[in-house]
Order: sequence, then structure tokens, then C-alpha cells
Amino acid sequence: MPPVHHGTFFDRLKSRMSGILGEDARVIIPRLVKTDGRRHAKKYALALFMMFLVAASTGLTAYLMKDVINKIFVDRNHLAVWMLGGALILLYLIKGLAGYFQTVTLAMIGNRVIADYQKRLFDTTLLQGIPFFSKQHSTEFLNRMNSGAAGARQVLNLVVTSLGRDALTLVFLIAVMVVQEPVMAFFCLVIMPIVVVGVRQLIRRARQIVQRNFIGSGRVMQTMQETVQGIRVVKSYNLEDRVRQLMANSIQDLEASMNKQARVGARTGPLMETLGGMAVGLFVIYAGFSVLNGARMPGEFFSAITALLLAYEPAKRLARLNLDLAANLTLSRFLFDVLDSKPAEVEPATLPALKVMQGEIEFRNVSFEYRAGEPVLKDVSFIAEAQRATALVGTSGGGKSTIMSLIERFYEPSGGTILIDGQDIAVCSRHSLRDQIAYVSQDLFLFSGTIRENIRLGKPGATDEEFIAATKAAHAHDFIMGFEKGYDTEVGEHGAQLSGGQRARISIARAFLKNAPILLLDEPTAALDAESEKEVQRALDELRKSRTTLLIAHRLHTVLSADKICVVDDGTIVETGTHQELLARRGRYHAFYRLQFDDRNIANG
Repeated sequence: MPPVHHGTFFDRLKSRMSGILGEDARVIIPRLVKTDGRRHAKKYALALFMMFLVAASTGLTAYLMKDVINKIFVDRNHLAVWMLGGALILLYLIKGLAGYFQTVTLAMIGNRVIADYQKRLFDTTLLQGIPFFSKQHSTEFLNRMNSGAAGARQVLNLVVTSLGRDALTLVFLIAVMVVQEPVMAFFCLVIMPIVVVGVRQLIRRARQIVQRNFIGSGRVMQTMQETVQGIRVVKSYNLEDRVRQLMANSIQDLEASMNKQARVGARTGPLMETLGGMAVGLFVIYAGFSVLNGARMPGEFFSAITALLLAYEPAKRLARLNLDLAANLTLSRFLFDVLDSKPAEVEPATLPALKVMQGEIEFRNVSFEYRAGEPVLKDVSFIAEAQRATALVGTSGGGKSTIMSLIERFYEPSGGTILIDGQDIAVCSRHSLRDQIAYVSQDLFLFSGTIRENIRLGKPGATDEEFIAATKAAHAHDFIMGFEKGYDTEVGEHGAQLSGGQRARISIARAFLKNAPILLLDEPTAALDAESEKEVQRALDELRKSRTTLLIAHRLHTVLSADKICVVDDGTIVETGTHQELLARRGRYHAFYRLQFDDRNIANG
């Protein structure tokens, strides 16, 4: 079997995380705009129009403060009270409605963007080969699906809201300041670049913290998942304190990293408060003396100061824009790393389908290695005859499971050819190949759901008669009907609600229902007790009839009836023959047999 490098996930992730913000900003933002921005262009246009109304309403509110002060409080114009009050009510009504539709529209677009990316990520993942999954922990995919998709959504939202809401609002408010108090507008245009330059110094720090947060959340998810899935081992070996400490350390590290992110993110606030306060104070001094000296009416002062105060929030958001983009671009990169990976199992539609007439399997000088320079199979040649049972026996790690993986094209051989009924499977479509194979493994994997749903995976469109016939042939019908809910009984995560023997017979029923001409059995009885094994073996004997069967077994009594036995040792076929023939040769098979049976059984064998 291929090596699994779960422990190196975070090390590999760290090694990819340096100096990517500049490249991300140049690549990811245009990519998102050209794809998702174009796809949702009409809705974004609607949101931008709503933002324009919000910005215009905000600017007009500040502008009207001039007349509110001059005409109402200075001129004491009664008609102006009604007109200006009504105008302000109308402006805020427009602003409120536009803000509502802007928020809802962006939320709907964002939810669609997340859904699309999650679907694409899942589809891309399914197109990868088995080696892709062997090298990565499952929590990495969950983290990329959730955090990465949310990051892509937020990048688009930040770009749109910064341009449509904050930038437009500032334009309108600065225009009011220019009209009412040009000197004040000059101050604002000088201070704003200072704020942006100050925030830029925080970007690299923020990016590094987001990367640590991603790693930290992955550690927490990994510890939780492995603890739940391995709870029997945890309990059996009294590992509660160890996994508790491991989880506590992971959570503590994540908490510390998130606190750092909060501190870095909060630094823009004091900067804006300080510079904004300086601007307001200087303007009050300037405008106050202007009004007292009679050079200005108080209305202009209040209009400009209102515009300045209203500009504070959009200016603060714009100052944080690069900081927020840095975080979400980093998350988006994790998503695109998978989306841009080359799918291993994409094939031309013109590939011919495998046509199985008899089901003969032939290995011709097949070699294979998971890692360069470490061969697992060496020039393997054998024939599994059609509609007969061929057993693979030998020590663990000899290459037996690899042979089965190559038949299903989970991996490609580094040399040699594999044929089924004379057809090279390497030039046939994988889909048609796997359609002709039913597989029962020692893992006995069941999906969350009911017994019925798990069995029907073998042939989703099967009739009820075919379904019941398959479960009866697998000797599963009786025990299933013994449950209160029968076939609608929930199996639990990985089939945890069922015994090993029950899971095995459900897996066999699934293979029966598929009714494929080739059957691969990889130690399906390995973890069963003697009584359960007997029941499962009866089901397997039924399943093997009229099918080409290739089976792996360490318990030699399960292969005594095989038509051919191939002894696999150190990546080669060292012996081939029937049980009696191999015993008579007194070679490797004879040695394996002696380890499991006494001399009297050999003599009677």
C-alpha cells in the first residue's frame, strides 16, 4: 500500500507560505473579477447602483446641513423647517432601502460564489487519483473548502464595496468639503495617504498570522477527527490525557494566533482616530475663527464638519482594505492551489470502453513503484483465468494489494501491461473498467445513511426484486430484518452501529447487486471472528460463482478451494499452482501453510 504522510501536512503547508501577497493581488483579484465578477455582473451592477444611492444620500445629507443651520437657526425660516426636515427624511429613507438591497444582493452573490467554489473544489478533488489523497490529510480538504471559498467571496465583496460604497461616499463627502471649505478638503487629501502608508506596514504581519490561523484550525480539526474515528484505540490504550493535551495545545496555539490577528487588525483604529481627531481639531480652530470674524456663515462650517465626521467610517474601511485583502487573498490561494492542480483521472472522451466477454486478467511483466528507486512489483506475470478464482498469498508488504490497485487503475504501472480479455486497460476508459469490477475490501467501508442506501450504491437503479435477491444471496436479509427499522436502519459513521460481520455482508450485498463479471476480494474476512467469518465466507462463495475472482487472504483456509494460488513475495510471483500442487513442492507456500496448520493437517491435506 502507498505511504501516508499525514504528519507532514503542516510542514509542507508552511514551506509554501512566503512572499505571496504581491503575486496573489496581481493574479487572484483579476481572476475573480473576470470569472465570478463577469458571471454575476448584473447583480453586481444592481449592488453598485444601490451603493451609489447610499453614497449620494450621505453626501447630500452633509450638504443640506449648510441650509439647516443658515436658514433655520440663523434666518429662522419656518418653511425651511418643513422642507429641509422632509428632505432629510426622504434621504435617509432612500439610504436605508438602498443599504438593505445592497446588503441582500451582495450576500446572495457571495453565497452563490461560495457554493460554486465548494462544488468545483469537490469535483476537482474527485478527478484526482489515489496518490493525491494518500499524501494529504482529509481535514486539509475541509479547511480549503470552507475557508478558501469564504476568502474568495470576501475578496470580491471587499473590492466591490470599497469601490462602490466607501470610495463613492468619500468622493461625495470630499466634494461637499471642497464646496463648503476648500482648506478642509486639502487637509483630508493630505492625511488619507499617511493612513494608507501606515497600514501597509501591517500587511505582511497580517498575512503571516492568517497562514498560522489556517494551520492552527487544521490542527484542531485533525485532532478532533482522528480522536472520534479512533475512539476505540483512545479508550483501549487510555490515551484520553494525551489527546486532551494535544487538543489543548492546538487550541491554545490557535487562540494565540487569533489574538495576534485581532491586535494587528485593531491597530488601524487608533491610527485613524489620532489623525482624524487632528483633522477635526484643526478644522474647528480654523472654521471657528472664520465664523467669529464674520468671514463665513456657520452653515458652511457645520456642513463641512458633518461631511468630515461622516467620512470617518468609509475612510477607516479603505485604510484597512489592504490588510483585509491580504488575509482573504491568502485563504483564496489555498483554494486555487487545488482548483489549479492537474486532474489525474481526466481522459479523452474518445477512449474506447472495456468490453468484458469472459473476464480473463493477465499481467505481463508488470513493475510498479510508489517512490522512485523503491520497486514494489518487479516484472510480475500471471493469468487469472476467466470465471475462476485466483488467490494471492504471501507476507504483508509483498505487493498483493498493489496488484488489485493496478487492476482498477488507482495507479499506473511503471512497466509492463495489464490486459482483460486481451484488451490493454491502460487505453480503455477508467469508468468502463470500474463498471466491470466489484470490490470488497478488508476496510468494509460504509457511508453514513441507511443499510438500504449503502447496498443500493452497487446499482442505484436496481429493482426491488434485484435488491432483495442480492441481500439474500449475501446472507444479509435475515439479520437486517431483525432490526426494528429493517433496511432503513442507520449504519452510523463508517458503519459503527453494525458489527464487523454485518458490515462485511452488507458490502458483499452491494457487490452482488452490482453484478460485475470481475470480483476483487481484499481480505474481507480478516478482522472477523470464526462464526462471523463462516457466514461471510458462505456469502463470498455464492458471490464467486460464474465470476473471475481475484482474492487476497492471509488465512490460508480461505483459499484452499481456489482454482489457482499465486505466492507473492517481495514484489514477485515465486510460485503458482493449486493447493495440492504447491504443498507437494514444499516451497514458500508449504512454509506459509505450516505456520497455520500442524503436520497432521498437512499429511491429510
